[in-house]
Amino acid sequence: MKKVIITLVMVFAFSFVNAQDTGQTAAGKWLIEANTNFGVAAGSNTGFSYSNTDGDSEYNIGAEVGYFVIDDLAIKGGLGYGGINTDLFDTNVVSYKIGLKYYILSMIPVQVDYSGGIIEDLDEDPSYFGVQAGYAIFLGSNVSVEPGIRYNISLNEDYSNKDTFQFNIGFVLHF
Repeated sequence: MKKVIITLVMVFAFSFVNAQDTGQTAAGKWLIEANTNFGVAAGSNTGFSYSNTDGDSEYNIGAEVGYFVIDDLAIKGGLGYGGINTDLFDTNVVSYKIGLKYYILSMIPVQVDYSGGIIEDLDEDPSYFGVQAGYAIFLGSNVSVEPGIRYNISLNEDYSNKDTFQFNIGFVLHF
């Protein structure tokens, strides 16, 4: 147990020093992010996901890009494309997201955003207000892995009033 604690402290210290020295979150830098989404809000996905339950399947591919307007604060946008295939319908989904991502101490990402989707053949498309937080593990001067949690608050009464909680693992390129 002692070795595990020492190892975790060393990883945390390495990540903190590495994030501070390399300036991945400095003003004028860019990021490109791809997320795995577990427990995703249906119709509002700018990450990678696939699920199949009792023959009903949903899939999505997407990515997000951001620009650091000041140190540690990025304006982000994202796009995704996917499909929903069930016994009742088979449709395509185009998802979008716009928001702000702030790195506390240059290594704890906190994000707020508006996301939604355009689903063909529906009268109302889904939209969400999302908040998320995580921890950035910098693997060098250009790459970080960011596990985190996210909560999506539904902004639709007719489409879905179901809020969603999800776990993400983000893979981020900084340049």
